[in-house]
Amino acid sequence: MPDEFADLMLKGLPMPALLVDGDERIVSINDEAERLLGKMSLGRLYMLPLRQPALREAIAAALKDGRGARVRHVVPGPSQEQVHMVTVSPILGQKHRAVLCVFEDVTGHEQVEQMRRDFVANVSHELRTPLTALLGFIETLRGAARDDAAARDRFLNIMEREAGRMNRLVRDLLHLSRVEAEERIRPTDPVDPVAVVQSALSSLKPLAEAHGVMLDLKTDSAPRSVPADGDQLMQVITNLTENAIKYGGADRPVTVRLSREVLAKGPMLRIDVVDRGEGIAAEHLPRLTERFYRVDAHRSREKGGTGLGLAIVKHIVHRHRGTFRIDSRIGEGSTFTVYFPEL
Repeated sequence: MPDEFADLMLKGLPMPALLVDGDERIVSINDEAERLLGKMSLGRLYMLPLRQPALREAIAAALKDGRGARVRHVVPGPSQEQVHMVTVSPILGQKHRAVLCVFEDVTGHEQVEQMRRDFVANVSHELRTPLTALLGFIETLRGAARDDAAARDRFLNIMEREAGRMNRLVRDLLHLSRVEAEERIRPTDPVDPVAVVQSALSSLKPLAEAHGVMLDLKTDSAPRSVPADGDQLMQVITNLTENAIKYGGADRPVTVRLSREVLAKGPMLRIDVVDRGEGIAAEHLPRLTERFYRVDAHRSREKGGTGLGLAIVKHIVHRHRGTFRIDSRIGEGSTFTVYFPEL
């Protein structure tokens, strides 16, 4: 058994840790490790709570040969795995030997790495498709369609559309990068939200007319000023309203409503963008702000979407210390709500 001081030292560590003695039993364990492995671990053979072969082998080698190691340990969870890197350190005394196992939580780090890999893969995929189309049409125009005027015009139209798609993707990637770089700097300049929204809707009027959509603006109780980045506030309105126009259904109105609401955080500017479209199934709502997540990928690409619009909105709202909420019901439409603090 470890002495009292060693036991207190172990329990004072801020991460899960346990001590295995020469009899292969867990002789000391702190509260964090008990929460991870179970309350009944103390005094048991280490093989019972520690079931993963790599960790078992590392502890056995440390007890037998005094060889340290660092191994990965995964605990399944209801929603996601909890991943630790375990440092296995032999403790060799004159009469006794033991092994100290310290668990370092690397779940967040691995999630960030996975997000980075997914992001690179998604960007590569989104660019590869239009690039492949462009290269194919260029080759065709140089060959079989060189003297075919009708085919040439048709291919050039498609090439223009695909180039525009790449341009929108690069534009949104730059916007996302810029917003993330500034996310910790809260804007303080006073901005008139009504003027910004009116300007955004004016620029979207041709798109709305092309889709047969009427834009309805309600600003009766809107605050006169909020601390904000005017360009980013306009981008929020533009992204949300453009989505509502494209996916809310032809000949159906889109309402943009500005109001003032007092929440626990204080007085807030509330902006609702409401469409009367098909609605979005509940299982999709938590993931809509993920980069490149689409409910219907083919339809989104057909309408010129990049899959980044709502991610940009989320980061802009976070920068302003606000809140972003999405409510939707199948057959009734969707409401996208953002809150911006007045102070």
